[in-house]
Amino acid sequence: MQASNRRKFIATAATLAATSTLSRTQAAANTSAKRPPLVHHVFFWLKNPTSTADRDKLVEGVKTLSKIPTVKELHVGVLANTEKRDVVDTSWAVSELMFFDDVQGQATYQSHPIHLEFIKNYSHLWEKVVVYDAMEA
Repeated sequence: MQASNRRKFIATAATLAATSTLSRTQAAANTSAKRPPLVHHVFFWLKNPTSTADRDKLVEGVKTLSKIPTVKELHVGVLANTEKRDVVDTSWAVSELMFFDDVQGQATYQSHPIHLEFIKNYSHLWEKVVVYDAMEA
């Protein structure tokens, strides 16, 4: 490879790498800037906390809630096997993290037939539910 071709190759590769990094950074910034301002975070405690089948069934049910039009984003989680610390609550089994455009969207979700069907079909699996609703500050 000639020196000028090598220089062109290196310059082109560096430009592509920088452009790619910049695009990813801009995409991440745009995504976070567009995230809806109301957060609805729910934690579920299972009646049978050692039952993987019950946990997986509840996860399946929570995922159906994404079909509700006012739910802008849904993330379903299970307890992570992270470092045990006094400030970490490891007593729950399944979490649901939702984003809504506004309080009205969250209110619509609460009375939506899919949400009511979810409660009817899956509430037998949990013994406790705790909800945290927050608005972007």
